[in-house]
Amino acid sequence: MKINNIKNVLLAGAVAFSVAACHDDLDQVPPYDLTSATVYEDFSNYKQVLGKLYAGYAVTGQQGPAGDPDISGGDEGFSSYLRQYWQLQELPTDEAVIGWGDAGLPDLIEMDWTPNNQFVRAMFSRIYYQVALTNEFIRETTDERLSSRGISGANLELAQEYRAEARFLRALSYWHALDLYGGGVPFVTEEDPVGAFFPEPISGEELFNYIESELLAIENTLVPARQNEYARADQAAAWTLLTKLYMNAEVYTGQPRYTDAVTYAQRVIDAGYTLEEEYLHLFLADNHTSNEIIFPIAFDGLRTQTYGGMTYLTHAPLGPTIDDLRTEFGVDGGWAGLRTTPAIVNLFPDVTGTIDERAIFHIAGHTLEIDDISQYTEGYPITKYRNVTSTGQPGSHPTGAFPDTDYPMFRLADVYLMYAEAVLRGGGGDAGAALQYVNQLRQRAYDGDAGNISANQLTLEFILDERARELNWEAHRRTDLIRYGLLTSGEYLWAWKGGVPGGRGVQEFRRFYPLPSVDVIANPNLVQNPDYR
Repeated sequence: MKINNIKNVLLAGAVAFSVAACHDDLDQVPPYDLTSATVYEDFSNYKQVLGKLYAGYAVTGQQGPAGDPDISGGDEGFSSYLRQYWQLQELPTDEAVIGWGDAGLPDLIEMDWTPNNQFVRAMFSRIYYQVALTNEFIRETTDERLSSRGISGANLELAQEYRAEARFLRALSYWHALDLYGGGVPFVTEEDPVGAFFPEPISGEELFNYIESELLAIENTLVPARQNEYARADQAAAWTLLTKLYMNAEVYTGQPRYTDAVTYAQRVIDAGYTLEEEYLHLFLADNHTSNEIIFPIAFDGLRTQTYGGMTYLTHAPLGPTIDDLRTEFGVDGGWAGLRTTPAIVNLFPDVTGTIDERAIFHIAGHTLEIDDISQYTEGYPITKYRNVTSTGQPGSHPTGAFPDTDYPMFRLADVYLMYAEAVLRGGGGDAGAALQYVNQLRQRAYDGDAGNISANQLTLEFILDERARELNWEAHRRTDLIRYGLLTSGEYLWAWKGGVPGGRGVQEFRRFYPLPSVDVIANPNLVQNPDYR
């Protein structure tokens, strides 16, 4: 069981105030059981409220795993931020299918979702719930308000650091809004009036510029890289988010920013992170000890109980074809849902992981091909997320229902690959270093130099494939395929793309999700994304 400070305040933050959000009230200020004046008068409450901001990515309400939701109007387990983000990033790609028939879920795989899709709506609501939480914290921690409460000295410095972290978290959620929904999403900050109003939409370029400006503004206020408490944002988290923003700038604004991507990737690389010696350790219950993870979403089997997040990612790939779930995976059962497509399996030199240890598939009792998505035995599950430690000990929850494993949202391997890709795309940098970074990943995967590539083998196509081998099921694939122009086109097909067994191209407008119908109806300022009805 992990005993990091930020985890210790997650539940404290959850009970510091109670929030009920509605999908059609994006301008909301979270209504506290205790008034804001009372909460913020006492500086000892600040870290608890900050804990709630971080907890919003992991849990869904005021008690776990369900029963007092932050957002009403849907299944609480379905609605968690990380679960929805993962599904919207993975299910429309070659990396994942799921066998469940919940309304709207097959549409994500088939890429024929509508503005009424419940999962598209749930993600939108989670993003703007986080924006509401962070806006209020930022609003209450200005220098003027802190001064009026007599907060000074070391407490003032801490409050300024907390505020910078809240701005990072808001930038992260706004990046998710930009990446998933494109321009035209509603835009609200701490500068907007408190009370009911209709937020104005913001263009993709404007939102890109805002996210960039926020991250640059807080860069020197955040705690230096690797110096903050575990699972809290620091400078390296901001630099990594800037790198990801710049890598996809051409998608968001029409203008490439690969030189900036190289610059900020290099800052992360120089910050002292190191690759984990064993790849699988990155996805185990003691992955909090890894010096490769830059920014995780923290989970704990006792403190962060939810049916989303890592509970979902650990349980959903497992099923009746897998024995010893408790011993090998540290869980109380499998949900028989998630598998991957042959396109991903075929990227590896073997399916057993003997050659490339990143090939973590369960094969026994399963077929490679997927003729019927509803059949769990068709397609190989990826079983890298586990609720056991590197020494084989189970997580802290007595039955294994809720894992201790943290979600590695940002890690060094991703930064290495972004650096290499940005160099290849003309962003400057050091081509020799780019090759070295890629080969370091392959040396870990191959347990030696057998998988090393030469300079002429380091191509953009190779990088895309290597990202799938290294980062599969880590919620990068949709964004990667869009950057390469392959998500919707008929140029690259995989099983069930477009809703047919052999795959087919889909309309280009599906690069972005629609704004939920209920929000467009509720806010007359919003205009639905092009070509959605």
